[in-house]
Amino acid sequence: MSKFAGFTASETFTQIPDAYFHLLKEIEDLAELKVTLHTLWRMEHIEGNFRALCESDFEAEALGLSIKEIQRGLGKALERGTLLKSTHETEVFYFLNSPRGRLAAEAFAKGDWRASAEVTAAPRARSNVFKLYEENIGPLTPLIADTLKDAEGTYSQDWLADAIALSVKNNKRNWKYIEAILKRWKEEGRAEKQDRRNNQRDGQQSLHRKIEQLRKRSSK
Repeated sequence: MSKFAGFTASETFTQIPDAYFHLLKEIEDLAELKVTLHTLWRMEHIEGNFRALCESDFEAEALGLSIKEIQRGLGKALERGTLLKSTHETEVFYFLNSPRGRLAAEAFAKGDWRASAEVTAAPRARSNVFKLYEENIGPLTPLIADTLKDAEGTYSQDWLADAIALSVKNNKRNWKYIEAILKRWKEEGRAEKQDRRNNQRDGQQSLHRKIEQLRKRSSK
């Protein structure tokens, strides 16, 4: 068994109905437990109104189960009533047995939501910004984690990574310095700022060349 490194301050959380914890003493099949928890997790991260999974969303490698075990787990979850199965023509989807899930399953069976019935992608992995910060700046506190989340909504991943790298290069390992870099780039324009620097450098070099040429002429 591999050692778990522990939860981080940047974790997202999945809501689990309280009623499910009362079922734990009754669930003896590991496949059923994994399939149900996987469903709760995936549903939490689905955007839009159509919250359902098809069988291909239960990936064998991710769950550590074989296809037969996944099918058995789904069957037991359906038998217990934690999940619902709805079919329309050749399409089959699984829903949580909740008020919202029951309505969605019924609507899908009638064909009302066929346009929305698309296989949903797995929740995206957390960005590397939190890892970069921990590795280069310092430990993530809840306050810093919230600040980084807000920054992700304002700045691109490249800007955040480059600002962190610049703070390390300049030995200014703190968020205030990183934030100052980002704000300056946003206000002045990162590309434009670099162009101005290049133009100033080229202009200075050109001026030095002219002065040197004049100096040489006067010395003749």
